[in-house]
Amino acid sequence: MSNNCAGALLVYTMMQIFFVLSFIETKGMSIAPYFGLVLLVAIIIPFCRKYEKRWENFADSGLTEQSIAARFRKDQIVLWTLALGLPFVFIAIIKAVGAVI
Repeated sequence: MSNNCAGALLVYTMMQIFFVLSFIETKGMSIAPYFGLVLLVAIIIPFCRKYEKRWENFADSGLTEQSIAARFRKDQIVLWTLALGLPFVFIAIIKAVGAVI
């Protein structure tokens, strides 16, 4: 799961840089979008760490290999769905807030 977490974090960060940051970047020299980017990446790091720690303990859980494989696949799908989907959720939130303001 460590490799999946590292890869998902990398993809998530790159998507934040290329999609979200380019969407919220202003014409002026505002540094706010960059602080927002750091915040969005910092939010996901504890989640990835929690996932990784959870899988460190599964080896001694006494579950069957088939059960562990099914849980791994489920967690893998959730992790990658969040990594690929959250940047677009953030863009939608920014659009909604911008429409209200």
